[in-house]
Amino acid sequence: MLLDCSVSEQSYVEDCEICCNPIRISYRADSGAVEQFEASELGQ
Repeated sequence: MLLDCSVSEQSYVEDCEICCNPIRISYRADSGAVEQFEASELGQ
């Protein structure tokens, strides 16, 4: 999974690379380094 660390905080939905179900990706970055990352399943 590629993250754009030039964006300091982002949350979006994408399909899981393994099971193709939607997941919410949230992360926070500072100076190009990821400080917080979370991937959570969305109920179908």
